[in-house]
Amino acid sequence: MKKNRFWNQPWPLSITASILLSLSFPPFDLSILQIPAFVFLFRVAIISRSIRETILYTYPAFVLWNLFVTYWLMMATLAGGMAAILANAAIMLIPLLIIRSLFRSDINPIIASFFAASTWVSYEFLHHNWDLAWPWLTLGNGWSNLINVIQYISVTGVFGISFWVVFTAALIYNYIAEPVKPILYSAIVIFLVFPLFSIFSIIMQTQEQGDPVEVAIIQPNSDSYQDYGGLGSLDALLDKLLRMSGETVTDNTDVLIWPENAIDSALQYNNRYFTTIQDSLDSWNTTLITGTGYVEFYDEENRPAVVRESNLGRKFNVFNAAIHFDADGSKHIYKKGKLVPIVERFPFVEFFQTVDIFNWVDWGSLVGYGLGTEANNFNVNGSSTPALICYDSVFPGWVNQFVQNGAGFITIITNDGWWGDSNGHIQHFAFARLRAIEHRKWIARSANNGISGIISPDGKVQVATEYWTEDAFTFTIYDREIPTFYTKYGDWFSYLMILSALAGIGMIFYRKKSD
Repeated sequence: MKKNRFWNQPWPLSITASILLSLSFPPFDLSILQIPAFVFLFRVAIISRSIRETILYTYPAFVLWNLFVTYWLMMATLAGGMAAILANAAIMLIPLLIIRSLFRSDINPIIASFFAASTWVSYEFLHHNWDLAWPWLTLGNGWSNLINVIQYISVTGVFGISFWVVFTAALIYNYIAEPVKPILYSAIVIFLVFPLFSIFSIIMQTQEQGDPVEVAIIQPNSDSYQDYGGLGSLDALLDKLLRMSGETVTDNTDVLIWPENAIDSALQYNNRYFTTIQDSLDSWNTTLITGTGYVEFYDEENRPAVVRESNLGRKFNVFNAAIHFDADGSKHIYKKGKLVPIVERFPFVEFFQTVDIFNWVDWGSLVGYGLGTEANNFNVNGSSTPALICYDSVFPGWVNQFVQNGAGFITIITNDGWWGDSNGHIQHFAFARLRAIEHRKWIARSANNGISGIISPDGKVQVATEYWTEDAFTFTIYDREIPTFYTKYGDWFSYLMILSALAGIGMIFYRKKSD
């Protein structure tokens, strides 16, 4: 009787689902709870008498899930963080309402479950690829520390985990609603086949290492909320970085890695600070990848659509950038391609400028950082690596472009100090393990306040620093050239899911038209 009361009460089901989903993400790692959570969400959607009632019961669950997992967003900006949580929860309603229609149709329950999973994955994938992208709560991210059961993402990418979770949950829900053996057997098979495929992937994984690359990683522990990390001047900050580097590099160090905004200023290509850095690198006989603000000026004919304008009328943009100081004295620049909506860049700014035919708004003053579009790697002693900046590393499709362009290992530079000693930096580090498995690449990660570390191609953490400490270390990783299936074919699985979701939606309309 108590079970029936719970099963038919939307509020207890909804709140329980939000708690289970929150516990399924790092640092808790109770990822299996995603399956019963979605069973409960499906139940709420079905027993609701209308779309409006479904929203009434499930929107609070999505808000709480977003809030419990990403509360740390509000530590950087209260209004922006809260707006992001409320907006992301609202977007989650779209796939759930489509799934509700699938389950309420007369489509075979097993086929409807497949369409439900493809619909959720389609939502996640599309949410990665627009100006309001927020990939943090991708279901697969919650499994990032349970690497032994997710090795198959070297074929499917992280969205393969999301598909497995929702497909399993949908089959379980449909079996509870209609307890027939074909649905039960399907649920058992789907639940087991993906982890079994993961075990097979571990057995078949190549042991090829490639050429060694010694990396020296610096964690300066600068205070993100104070200019120049709280050291009073850029010269003082640079002196600290060079002192730590000089105490860390060895005769065999191939690349020194500083974190995002290690050089806490917006600089042009030629400046005295870069000259000072190059002099030290020459004496150490090594190279450097570092994060910095980068200012680029434009001629009128080659400027982007949206730019800032200086007091002298010159057009320019400021980029969140990475700079590689090469062994030959040259410098190469990567401009961050995945910018945090609102916090780093005004969403859809090009569109708004286009429709603002009377130029009522100076969109250049509102744009934020300039948007990088090129997935360019840096050459490190014959090996290639990207310098993924913070948010970049949570986008599997974006990382895939760098690896397809020849990256032999992956470098991540970040500043997670904006979020304080919260779950944010723990989650961000964990998600990097997914990128290692997807491409079977070593990852070297430098974080301003931590967690810095080394991750091997099977997703195992080889080194992890303490948070909010000053630290530095060297480690030998390897350039690996053998591509995974995911490396070769990228988001093939996600596009297949979109086609499947469209087929499911088409079947809904066809059945309604036939009735």
